[in-house]
Amino acid sequence: MPFALYIAVGAVHLVALLTHAVPVSDATKPLLMPALLVGFLWALHQRTGRMPRGELALLGVTGILFSWLGDILLGTPGGMGFLLGLGAFFLAHVNNLVFFLRPLRRHRIPLVALVLVLWWVALLVTLAPHLGTLLVPVAIYGLVLGASAAASLGTIRTVAAGALLFLASDTVLALKMFLPGFSLWQADFLIMVLYIAGQGPIAFGAVRMARGRRK
Repeated sequence: MPFALYIAVGAVHLVALLTHAVPVSDATKPLLMPALLVGFLWALHQRTGRMPRGELALLGVTGILFSWLGDILLGTPGGMGFLLGLGAFFLAHVNNLVFFLRPLRRHRIPLVALVLVLWWVALLVTLAPHLGTLLVPVAIYGLVLGASAAASLGTIRTVAAGALLFLASDTVLALKMFLPGFSLWQADFLIMVLYIAGQGPIAFGAVRMARGRRK
């Protein structure tokens, strides 16, 4: 099971969050994406019978690496760490947008994807009074995030489910960070559950599509 390490690291991280074992959760968070990268490359090698290469492999790797940088930078104290982390995840979503539109695309994006326009508008209306100078960066970030999720609907169900869970994770994170009075039981745990459950299916689905399996 190439993704066993990712599942194990994710499980330890989530248990640490639930039990407020901060040293463990801090130590395991930067290990999540390297574990996923190992699983992705290993599974891709098993699937194709050769060393991973080509556009699918490249975009899969760069998306995971940008997310890894985001994980590290968002945990850096100070406002600059947050902005750099936001920038890294922005690049991850741009990467995934191309990933979903090119090597992973299997059919036309359905009209239901327009619901994500409503999601973007609703999120901005909710957060705009509290964003200040961050309004434009957050709006652009949300636009790319929504576009990436919409593009995933033209791939396979596994990838689309992962992209939508990734979107849900970032949505809860945005509400937690910017909306005064927002309170949710175990918000950090929920954010990471959605994040881990989102990143995994994207990588796993990409491996399944390496030889054209479409279900």
